[in-house]
Amino acid sequence: MTPPRLTGLTSLTLETAPSVCHECVWWQSRRLRGAPDKGRWMSRVEEEYGAFGTVYSGDDGKTLGVIQYGPAPLFPHAWELPGGPPSEDAMLVTCAYLVDSSAPWVMQSLFLAAIGEARDRDFASVEAFAYRYHEGESAQARFREHRTVFPADFLGDFGFRVVRTSGRVGLARLELGGLVPVEEGRRARVLRVVKEAFLPEPVPAPRP
Repeated sequence: MTPPRLTGLTSLTLETAPSVCHECVWWQSRRLRGAPDKGRWMSRVEEEYGAFGTVYSGDDGKTLGVIQYGPAPLFPHAWELPGGPPSEDAMLVTCAYLVDSSAPWVMQSLFLAAIGEARDRDFASVEAFAYRYHEGESAQARFREHRTVFPADFLGDFGFRVVRTSGRVGLARLELGGLVPVEEGRRARVLRVVKEAFLPEPVPAPRP
């Protein structure tokens, strides 16, 4: 078995993402225009920006989740959503797909990766669309039925603040100016935090 790992989402690693992600261009589309060619979109983004998300693989090598993000102007559909538009200078987290609802740390680690990526690329902020769920709403609804609008309280745990609302939907923003730089690599840092939070303490080996 291999240790859990985080890899950049690119045209090459897209095949490891859930099949629903392979051709999806919902965020890249405008309502009154035709859907763009995803291959061309990926080529342009990778050339100008690099990876446009993160894939989380478990210790058996299977994909447990994927998140998509990038400079807000890459996702024109965001300008048509309630609570929008996003800030043009922000990194926008558009969607995340959690394969296994019994592994909640995957969604948390994906967001940590996105925040780390934004800081490493000198973005002033990270933004995402938030939804104010009713109290007691199931995890299925919060993280699996709606993959493009995230629970407002979940985002709040990372320091996001809702800056504009339309009904129960809002645009949440995390300012990065006050975050302290660290030397540890982003993906290594995320995995370390996740392991410390969710994996059991090692059992001491018996003395001979």
